[in-house]
Amino acid sequence: MTPTLRPALLAALLALPAAALSQTAPITTHAERSGFIQTGRYDEVTQLCEAFAAQYPDRVKCERFGTTPEGRPMHVLVATDTGAFTARDAAERGIPVTLMQGGIHAGEIDGKDAGFLALRQLLEGEAAEGALAKQVLLFVPVFNVDGHERFGAWNRPNQRGPEQMGWRTTAQNYNLNRDYLKADAPEMRAMLALLDAWDPLVVADLHATNGAQFEHDIAIQVEPLHGGDGVLQVIGTQLRDATIARLADQGALPLPFYPSFVEHDNPASVIEDGAAPPRFSQGYVSARNRFGMLVETHSWKDYPTRVALTRNTIVAVVELVAQHGAQWLDAVQAADARAAAIAGTPVPLDYKATDATRTMPFRGYAYTRTPSDVSGALMTRYDETKPQVWNIQVRDEVVPGRVVEAPGAGYLVPATHAGWVAERLDAHGVQYRTLDAALEDVGVQAFRADTAEFAARPLESHQRLTLQGDWAGETHDLAAGALFVPIAQPLSRVVMAMLEPQAPDSLAAWGFFNNHFERKEYMEPYVAEAVAREMLAADPALKAEFERRVREDEAFARDPAARLDFFYRRHSAWDDRLNLYPVLRVDTAPN
Repeated sequence: MTPTLRPALLAALLALPAAALSQTAPITTHAERSGFIQTGRYDEVTQLCEAFAAQYPDRVKCERFGTTPEGRPMHVLVATDTGAFTARDAAERGIPVTLMQGGIHAGEIDGKDAGFLALRQLLEGEAAEGALAKQVLLFVPVFNVDGHERFGAWNRPNQRGPEQMGWRTTAQNYNLNRDYLKADAPEMRAMLALLDAWDPLVVADLHATNGAQFEHDIAIQVEPLHGGDGVLQVIGTQLRDATIARLADQGALPLPFYPSFVEHDNPASVIEDGAAPPRFSQGYVSARNRFGMLVETHSWKDYPTRVALTRNTIVAVVELVAQHGAQWLDAVQAADARAAAIAGTPVPLDYKATDATRTMPFRGYAYTRTPSDVSGALMTRYDETKPQVWNIQVRDEVVPGRVVEAPGAGYLVPATHAGWVAERLDAHGVQYRTLDAALEDVGVQAFRADTAEFAARPLESHQRLTLQGDWAGETHDLAAGALFVPIAQPLSRVVMAMLEPQAPDSLAAWGFFNNHFERKEYMEPYVAEAVAREMLAADPALKAEFERRVREDEAFARDPAARLDFFYRRHSAWDDRLNLYPVLRVDTAPN
């Protein structure tokens, strides 16, 4: 069995001088030299990337895959004993690729320091010996580089160490772990290009939690498991459970769900599991028919402990890919073929936990909930000197939420939106083609919203939109330059996640099409009054409907604007494009 490092042993071992560890001057980090009290600045990442490539020239390459808005390089280390140092070579030779991603929230920097430690030990044969001969390991030490350099002692007030750390969001204030599908940030565009090029089998996103105080020290979540391809759900469960088992064998207290209570400060409330939508890393990777793992060490554990746990997780995943990667590659390729054949079948857009609950023992601490004389609110206070088992309620039966039928052929994006939509499709590697000729009287499915609810506050610089409505058959004209996005492609779930208007992270949900749900034209009341009288005189059925509405709907009867609007909406001057989602569906591919 590969040697593992328990947290206490790791902290003691890494406090030793480098000579006590090796006679070949191993590459060490500032974090190691400080006993994991501190973490280094980003300049050190550049130096370490180059140092690993220099010390292991036939086994490690240091590459730059992007540049941040503040001009900093985004580094990835490519480590393998297969000789496959290009994405094409790895794909042609059928070599699994594993991606370890640190610092997407740069204050949660465990992954950077744990990753460099694990990488050195993998290369030196001190961990998972031989595993790099069966895969390519990509290591991104820091995804949110500019955020990393917003360095300060209290950037994570509820996190124990390191002494200083980076910031959650980018220099443009984007939370990258909300940006996978909408792809606003330049850093995300760079990451998506890396994913599209290398097509990693497993992507592990390395974090530290927020939340209550308890003894459990790490959470491992994987998708597909609740959502995504059914066959891959079985493998995703195996990957999660095998990782958790290895961590538990090493003395950790891992959890298979994110340990956040429905009432975040009340341990007596319920924990609810779910399947992450594709704004998050694991949800997005799942939509690509690959395995996304969310690793969350508990922020209240000290930094040496969290780094050790993260290091052990990295090694466990690398070992599992070495053991099962060839079979898992066959499985995801078969999943790609199934994804390309989902036309006309029901596809979940999101998932939800049912009301079914189970009781589980949970390792917490004694606590009280009493009114605070500072805030005036009910405050939870934990006593870490008194471990206590909580019998908590967990909702972890996760089922599809909204389900829609996939289009028979695909989606049509009108020329008016083709340019910017194409940029986002390109970012994800989605297939599409531009129509050179106009389409006239083409039979389509169109989505018309019955209600369109705009969010009261912005999120990630967007005003989100919630639509209620349905698809129905209509006939439309489209100008030349429209896009046809076929559903028959491996990334069909990404396509539907972007273009189905009711998907939680669709372009419509993020507000990119809000103009189409804003009323732009009006009829003056004095004009509407005259129009109403003409329509009442000319149409007895309309007159009867209006009178019935006045009798039966008290709110309508008291609202002069609504009464006039009743007639305007039935007049030829009414904007028939209001609340029409501009992207259309077709069951037959256009020529």
